Amino acid sequence: MESDPLHSPAHHHPNSKTALLSFHTDSSITTSAAKPTFQNKVLLISLLSTTFTAVIAAVSFAFLFLSATSAAAGESKTIKITTTARSLTKLTHPIVILISSDGFRFGYQFKAPTPNIHRLINNGTSAELGLIPVFPTLTFPNHYSIVTGLYPPHHGIINNYFVDPITGDKFSMASHEPKWWLGEPLWETVAKHGKKAATYFWPGSEVIKPDWDCPSNYCIHYNGSIPFEERVDTVISYFDLPINEIPVFMTLYFEDPDHQGHQVGPDDPEITQAVINIDKMIGRLIKGLEKRGVFEDVNIFMVGDHGMVGTCDKKLIFLDDLEIPSNWVQSYTPLLAISPPPEFSPAEIVAKMNSGLQSGKVVNGKHLKVYLKEDLPKRLHYSDSYRIPPIIGLLDEGYKVEQKDSNKNECGGAHGYDNEYFSMRTIFIAHGPQFAKGRKVPSFENVQIYNLVTSILDVEGAPNNGSVSFPNSVLLPHA
Repeated sequence: MESDPLHSPAHHHPNSKTALLSFHTDSSITTSAAKPTFQNKVLLISLLSTTFTAVIAAVSFAFLFLSATSAAAGESKTIKITTTARSLTKLTHPIVILISSDGFRFGYQFKAPTPNIHRLINNGTSAELGLIPVFPTLTFPNHYSIVTGLYPPHHGIINNYFVDPITGDKFSMASHEPKWWLGEPLWETVAKHGKKAATYFWPGSEVIKPDWDCPSNYCIHYNGSIPFEERVDTVISYFDLPINEIPVFMTLYFEDPDHQGHQVGPDDPEITQAVINIDKMIGRLIKGLEKRGVFEDVNIFMVGDHGMVGTCDKKLIFLDDLEIPSNWVQSYTPLLAISPPPEFSPAEIVAKMNSGLQSGKVVNGKHLKVYLKEDLPKRLHYSDSYRIPPIIGLLDEGYKVEQKDSNKNECGGAHGYDNEYFSMRTIFIAHGPQFAKGRKVPSFENVQIYNLVTSILDVEGAPNNGSVSFPNSVLLPHA
């Protein structure tokens, strides 16, 4: 969870062409009809040698070409074998385990040896350059987008903390009243179709919905002190139930490496250790499933909710410099959200703020741009809710907003920035019968995951912002 209140690397493929044979032709060389001279003899020997070399090279090239063609044919046969979903060997129906490693920035998987995570990658399907979170790139909005397929304005969780402008009620990460949580999360979708779901922590899973009452044996209330091992073992234990009683959908949540990321930023050795520990938890899960003979039958999704970027207090912007009162501010950083009293014009405030920020009189002012929410870039999908305050500020990567200078001089990590920043990307790794081995797919937004899960479980999902056809681009079809 949050610890505070509130792009792509280019792949260079050289395309240099090296000639197999190189001939030099000199038109000035002439031959005599008379007896060959010494120079002509040398030329003749040279030509014969070159011709012989050419023949050998041609034969070698032909051999290599035929070998490559043969290998390609064999490769083609291998691909044909894996172009359809694998049959279940022990289970009688598909099962999905959805795992979240909070704040697992894309690239963390390469920080240290992660054999278990890479086992899933190498034998499954992954987003080659990471999973794209929704905006704002915060924990609660993104976790709920993953399980509903909806952008935050549509599922209602527009921030980790916010105020309902009509009622004045305040939402926090401890708010479980159904009025906040719109949309239909996957556990409710599954239950609505008469199937069992189990949640071991996930934002929104404790909320009572029309078809989900958070059953005590299958819905664990959040308690961050419960060891990761216990969480994994509980999920594994569900597979000791009779096959028809095993939940078809399960969630599993880890707070790391987000917890460490906020304290030390993304590049500290603490992050590396946290990633190694997450890998051990994945290994523990795999071992438990293998022991029960169901690992290859289960669909495992490993995702994160957002990335992480380093921040330091030298990258600060102070609202006091813009004469914005603190009681107007709903959130400071990295998402600046301002709700002025009704007698003030939001448009005039935005104009004055941007003018001040660009004046050169505000420290780091050029690194913040303020918008009326309806004028935000459409790609952010962050305007269609009355819950979103009328004024939204977008910060450059790594910058923060505070009310006034406190001279803390602290460095750490943050997220919540524009989801276009590569540092905000997280991971998508999927392993199971409907995922091709070793396949890389282009990056996509996490609202697509809902339809992937409902397609695997063969249940009709609720309306959402994902594409109905997206599963066809990721999942193997059934034979």
